[in-house]
Amino acid sequence: MKENAFEALTVETLPERLGNIPEIAGRLGGAPADWKVREVGDGNLNLVFIVEGGSETLIIKQALPYVRLVGDSWPLPLKRSFFEYHALTRQEERAPGTVPAVHYFDETQALIAMEFLSPHIILRRALIEGQELPKIGRDLGLFMARTLFRGSDLSMNTADRKADLGLFSDNVDLCDITENLVFSDPYYKAPMNRHTPGLDALVKELRSDRDLKVEAQRMKHLFASKAETMVHGDLHSGSVMVTPDDTRIIDPEFAFYGPMAFDVGMLIANYWMAYFSQRGHEENGSRASMRAYLLRVIDETWNTFRDEFAHLWRTERSGILYQAALYEDQDDGLAAEQALNHVIHDLWTDMLGFAGIEMHRRILGLAHNADFEDIADESLRASCEAPALKFGRHIVVNRNKIQSLAELDRLAEALDQGKLS
Repeated sequence: MKENAFEALTVETLPERLGNIPEIAGRLGGAPADWKVREVGDGNLNLVFIVEGGSETLIIKQALPYVRLVGDSWPLPLKRSFFEYHALTRQEERAPGTVPAVHYFDETQALIAMEFLSPHIILRRALIEGQELPKIGRDLGLFMARTLFRGSDLSMNTADRKADLGLFSDNVDLCDITENLVFSDPYYKAPMNRHTPGLDALVKELRSDRDLKVEAQRMKHLFASKAETMVHGDLHSGSVMVTPDDTRIIDPEFAFYGPMAFDVGMLIANYWMAYFSQRGHEENGSRASMRAYLLRVIDETWNTFRDEFAHLWRTERSGILYQAALYEDQDDGLAAEQALNHVIHDLWTDMLGFAGIEMHRRILGLAHNADFEDIADESLRASCEAPALKFGRHIVVNRNKIQSLAELDRLAEALDQGKLS
């Protein structure tokens, strides 16, 4: 490849262009002309290829200089692959075995070669199909607790943490996407918004809701100013690949230093949306079991996250915050537990706010999700999305009053069954 000129890969050009890179060719094996190359990327931003060689299969991911979902009218810097590479390496250090292994990175070509996960499928697709995967709640709860705690001032050496903060602070353009498409655009008639036609009246009501709009901007304020830890930044059910026995997290190109609760809220929101979408996927029978499963997964994800975070607090709290010198070293372990309770409480309320915002942006903004979009009947789709929007509004506006997931389970069930308007 030309050393200083970016060139987008194609199925036809990939073997020749990557065949002289030992880190890639050596792993794939065989002659580059014999490699089997398939383009599989169906995301919003990047090219993704599966390359099968004589010895191994790899994923080749390349950023494009624009938003693929929109086209070259929306330019984006190639450097987002740099942030994805550095996020993956840090996530592997902090939660080993939870992300694909990275074998090669070329910053100029915005290219990452990584482990091909097979027979994994995207979690969102598995949930749409009605698969009740046994490990995702625990696996994802542990991943979030370990990466979020270990990337923060609760754990990291302060010089290393500040260097990381500086490195990821340059991920300006992807943060800008989140700041606008997630936190602002859904709440007014932004040019790229779209929604299911049957929602018009409810959408008008939400966009006129003063309390909701104020609270949405308070959450945006937190997102923009609370640089607690390196977050994945886009942790939804489309950023997770699964088998019944393994869970891997992918696509952290939105990584930056932000609020700990952002990843947790975004992920749990996607479970709630999956829950509200179930009536649209009952062509082959009742999804009552799947609904109950999803509520259990939400419970297990949050409880695992909370418990592992508490464990790390008690065993790995070596950073500049809540130092043991002030608590345990003075035989006042109770003070450390009191401080932990305050931190967990803040994580809980922030998580709820971010979750509600995520539910709104996935139904009212630019980037929707397949849980709802795969429901072909627009009237049925709208009847699934409407209770999700109402639920999202409740948890954003009332997040400081909500005490438990059991309370939210009852609300979700009542909204889904049409018992509340």
